[in-house]
Amino acid sequence: MPVPCCHSRLRVSLTVSAQRFVVSPAQVGQRLDRVLANLTSQTRSHIKLLIDQARVRVAGKPQKAGHLLRSQEEIELLPLPAVPSTVTPQEIPLDMLYEDEFLAAINKPAGMVVHPAPGQWDGTVVNALLFRWGRTDPVQSFRPGIVHRLDKDTSGVLLVAKDERTLARLTAQFKAREVHKTYMAVVVGRFSASAGEIAWPIGRHPVERKKMSIHARRARAALSRYQVVAEHRGVTLVRLFPETGRTHQLRVHLAALGHPIVGDQVYGAPSAWRTLAPLIRTFPRQALHAQSLQFRHPVTDAVLMITAPYPADLAQLLTVFAEGKPQSAPLAVDSTKKIEYGRTQFHRN
Repeated sequence: MPVPCCHSRLRVSLTVSAQRFVVSPAQVGQRLDRVLANLTSQTRSHIKLLIDQARVRVAGKPQKAGHLLRSQEEIELLPLPAVPSTVTPQEIPLDMLYEDEFLAAINKPAGMVVHPAPGQWDGTVVNALLFRWGRTDPVQSFRPGIVHRLDKDTSGVLLVAKDERTLARLTAQFKAREVHKTYMAVVVGRFSASAGEIAWPIGRHPVERKKMSIHARRARAALSRYQVVAEHRGVTLVRLFPETGRTHQLRVHLAALGHPIVGDQVYGAPSAWRTLAPLIRTFPRQALHAQSLQFRHPVTDAVLMITAPYPADLAQLLTVFAEGKPQSAPLAVDSTKKIEYGRTQFHRN
C-alpha cells in the first residue's frame, strides 16, 4: 500500500520499490536534480547516480539532470539494483598475451568491462579470470589482481596480478611511473607539429560528473606525449605515451587539443567527423588501442615488453592510411603477439 506523505509542496506516494512525485506549480521550470535533492533525503551525488543509471523517469521516460520540469509531470525515482556481495567466475574466452605463475597480460577486446561495477556486474575481465584460474566459488573482491584499467571501449594490453605481493609490486611501478605505456589512436584533423606533449591538469567535469575535463575545479597534473605516425583524409594516426594515469586522460587531452579520437561519443562531437569518409565517420567506438606495456617483472626483475595486435575493427579503420602506399608499409604495431624480454624476442605460438 502506498504511504501518504504530508509534504506541503507536492503529492508523493512511496512503495517498497519506488518513490513517485507530481510536480507542483512552485517546481515548474526547475532542474530535475535540484528538485529531487530538495524533496528527498538523498544526497546530490546519489541523485546524480540514479539519473546516470536511468533510475529517474519523468512522464515515464529517463531524463537528464538538467531537465526542466513541467506542471503535473510525474517523477518516478527507482532504487538502484541490489549490489551483489561477490563476483562469480564465468567461462568467458580471453586472449592471453602472456601468463606465468605470478601475472598475466590480456589483449582486452573493446566492449568488455575490466571489473564489476554498477551497470555491469558480470561478463567482465574479472569474472573471466576467476574461471580461468580455477575458481569455482564466488569471490568477495570486485577487483582481484587488477593493477590498472582500460576504458570499456578501449582495446589492448591489460596487466593483472595473481597474488597480493605481485599486485603490490606492480602497483608501485605504475605509481612511480616506471611502466612505459604506448597507445595508438586515430584522431580528427592534422597536427601542427609531428611530436609534442600535452600537460593540462585533469579532474572531474564541473557539470557533467561522468566526464573528466581540463577545466575541473580540482584538477591533478597530467602529461601525455604524442608522435604523428600517418595522416590521410582528414584524420591522423598518432602514437601516444601517457606519463600519468588520469581517468580518460588521452581522450580528454586530445579533445582539448582540438583532435578528438574518432568514434569518441563522450569527448568528441558528431560535427567533428561529419565530413569524413563513411568508414571513419561510422566507427562505433573510440579508436584507441593500448599497444604495449614495458615493465620489470616483479619477481625475476627481467624487463618485459608485451605488445598487442590491432583488433579487427581498428585494423580495418587503419586501411585508410594504406591508400596509395605499398601494402608492406608498417602501421607501428606488430601483427604478431610478441613479447620482448630485454633485447630477446619470443613470439607467441
